[in-house]
Amino acid sequence: MTSPIFARLDAHDRALFERWAIGPDAALLSRRSWKAITHAGGTTCSVLAATVPVLAGGELARAARLAFVTLVVSHLLVQLVKRTVGRPRPSRGTSVAALIAEPDRFSFPSGHSAAAMAVAMMYAVTFPVLALLLFPAALLVGFSRVVLGVHYPGDVIIGQAIAIATGLGVLALM
Repeated sequence: MTSPIFARLDAHDRALFERWAIGPDAALLSRRSWKAITHAGGTTCSVLAATVPVLAGGELARAARLAFVTLVVSHLLVQLVKRTVGRPRPSRGTSVAALIAEPDRFSFPSGHSAAAMAVAMMYAVTFPVLALLLFPAALLVGFSRVVLGVHYPGDVIIGQAIAIATGLGVLALM
C-alpha cells in the first residue's frame, strides 16, 4: 500500500514530467540539442571524462581518479536502487513517448543524471573555478532526461543526490 505522501509526490512528479517533456512534433533543432546534451551524461562521455585525463598527470589526474571512483560507485548504487524499486519509464505510464532509446525499462533513479553529476562534482571540487560551468551542465543533462521523455523529475533529482552523496563519501575516504 502506498502512503498518501508518496502518492502526492508521484502525482506531482508526473504532472511536472508531462509539462516539461517535448513530443516528436517539437522543432528539430530543439530535439537534436536536447539529445546532444543528454549524451554528455551517457556511458561513453562519462567514462572518457573520468579516465582520459589521468594521462595528463598532476591535479587533473587526481580529479579524474576521484571522478572515476565516484562514477563507478554511484553507478552501482543507482543500479541497485533501480532494480529494487522497479519504477517503470514514463513511456509506460503516461501518454508521452520517449524521444530517445531507453537504456532499460526502469526509470528510478536516473543513471545519466548521476553520472553527469559524479564527474562534474569531482572536477569542480578539484578546480573550483569550473564549478559555475560544471554544475549547471550536470543539471542540464538531468533536465534533458525529462525533456526527452525517459525520466520523471524525481528520478533525476535522486540520481543527482546519489552522485553527490557518493562524491562526499569518496572525498572523505580519499
